[in-house]
Amino acid sequence: MRFRIDFAYDGTEFSGWAAQPGRRTVEGELTSALETVCRVAGLKLTVAGRTDAGVHGRGGVCHVDLDRTVAERLPGRSDRTPAEALVTRLNGVLARDVVVRRVANVSEDFDARFSATQRRYSYRILDRPEQLDPLRRHDTVVVKRGLDVEAMNEAAARLVGLNDFAAFCKKREGATTIRTLLHYGWSRDDEGVVVGRIEADAFCHSMVRALVGAVVPVGEGRRDVGWPREVMTSGRRDPGVVVMPAHGLCLEEVSYPPAEEWAARAEASRVMRELPHA
Repeated sequence: MRFRIDFAYDGTEFSGWAAQPGRRTVEGELTSALETVCRVAGLKLTVAGRTDAGVHGRGGVCHVDLDRTVAERLPGRSDRTPAEALVTRLNGVLARDVVVRRVANVSEDFDARFSATQRRYSYRILDRPEQLDPLRRHDTVVVKRGLDVEAMNEAAARLVGLNDFAAFCKKREGATTIRTLLHYGWSRDDEGVVVGRIEADAFCHSMVRALVGAVVPVGEGRRDVGWPREVMTSGRRDPGVVVMPAHGLCLEEVSYPPAEEWAARAEASRVMRELPHA
């Protein structure tokens, strides 16, 4: 039986999602909790987005396959479904910086990674250090120069669309850096925090924090609004683009199509993307 698990976490004390020997990770904590409540070993999680050390997540999604006999004994003597029992039992053994929001029994067509149509991230920056709320110090990045949000928006808008984002990614052998950036915008909230909203069909390693680092110099007046796009079209990492601190970033949401489209979406996602010829 396949189960979709929706979860949230404070990434402050984690070395990212992926399990690593001797390090505390979100994958490690969830896997350990699942193996504890299911009384089995060797479970494997498939996640929608592998976040880096220090990055937070309100909208994490993963899936796990359980033997039917294991799943059916989870409710015990209660009248709960296995999915409902998993929510209660997992939260009973997880540390307080990880919370399982929902669990759903899904068909084998569902793939948490490849069936997703888009991921949405937020990034929080405060350009008025004296106004920092100490309770938000673990999810808000402080900069010393004032930010022109309008200029940041103009620069960000020029990056939207199907593009090769190699200039903003840490390349991996055999992996494409072509992505569709669906939305990239900035606004200042009621507390004066400058909040970025970044959505794409998928992201490559360090892409979101590099995209933020490309427009912050524009907001500070050190670069013109066309500079981030010039960096992108060059296809090369630019030393002027600083990969911003991890703690300002949060995975907010992962979106999926209707159930009847899960398999087709997963198949399409596995195809190596290319830019259309001019």
